[in-house]
Amino acid sequence: MGAFPLAMSDRLFGGLSGIEISGDGLGFVALSDGGAFLVGRVTRDAAGAIASVSMTRPVLLKSRTDAPLLPERNDSEGLAIGADGTTFISFEGAARVLRYDRIDGFAQNLPSPREFSAFPQNAALEALAIDSNGDLYTFPEELKGSKKIRLLTGQPGNPNGKNFPVWRFSKGKWSQPFNLPRNGSYLPVGADFGPDGRLYVLERQFRGIAGFGSRVRSFVVGAKRLSDEKTILQTPIGLHDNLEGIAVWRDASGDIRLTMVSDDNFLAIQRTEIVEYRVVD
Repeated sequence: MGAFPLAMSDRLFGGLSGIEISGDGLGFVALSDGGAFLVGRVTRDAAGAIASVSMTRPVLLKSRTDAPLLPERNDSEGLAIGADGTTFISFEGAARVLRYDRIDGFAQNLPSPREFSAFPQNAALEALAIDSNGDLYTFPEELKGSKKIRLLTGQPGNPNGKNFPVWRFSKGKWSQPFNLPRNGSYLPVGADFGPDGRLYVLERQFRGIAGFGSRVRSFVVGAKRLSDEKTILQTPIGLHDNLEGIAVWRDASGDIRLTMVSDDNFLAIQRTEIVEYRVVD
C-alpha cells in the first residue's frame, strides 16, 4: 500500500521500534528505543493508502515518578496497548516489561523472571503483544552466546540454531509455555495479535551495505504451542529500511492490514517510514 516517510526536527525523534494503530487505521502511537513516545494521525486517499501524517513531538516515558527513565534503563522496544488503554512496554538493556495506566503516566514494574537477565543486553525483549484476554507475549531477539554480527553473514543468529523462548504473562505470573520456531536467518523484532486472533511476528535480517530484509509470519496460539505457521510477507533485501514495529488491523473492506515502522537508529543514512501492506486471501 506504500511507504510514507516521517521526519521531525526534534532531538528525541527517531529510532521508532514499536507502533500501535487504532481500529479505524487513522490514529497511532509510536515508541522509540530512546525511551520516548509520540502520538499521530493519518489521512488516507480513496484507495486507503496513507496520504499525510501529523505527529506530536516525542515525550519521554516516565519512571515511577515524574522523572524520566534513566539512560541505562530506557531502551524501550516493544509496545502493546490493551482494550482499556493500559499500555505495556518491553525493554532491552535491563530486560523487563513496564505497565502504564496511561502512556504519559507513571511506570509500574511487572515481575521479571530471572531468565530475563540472561538475554543479551542489545537483543532482549524486542517484541511484545497482547491478546484479547489481556495476556502478554514477549520473546528475545537473540539468545545468550549470540552476536548480531552473525546477521552480516546471513547465518542464524544463535550458533546452536535454537528456537526463541516465548514468555507469557497471565494472571500476574510469567510462564514459558512454548518456543517461536527459528526459520532461516531472520530474527524477531515485533509482534501483534490481529483481529483474526492470530499472532503476527515481524522478523528482520541484515545484510550489511545491502540493507535489511523483512518477513512476517503468523501463528495460531495454543496453550502449549504455536501452530499453523504461515509466511505472510517476505521482502527483498533493501526494499525497506529497518522495520521493527508492527500493528495488525482490519480495514473497511475487511482485509487485514500490516502497518510497520522503521528504526533509523538515529542515523542520517537511514530513514524513518511507515510501511503498509494489505493481506489478500
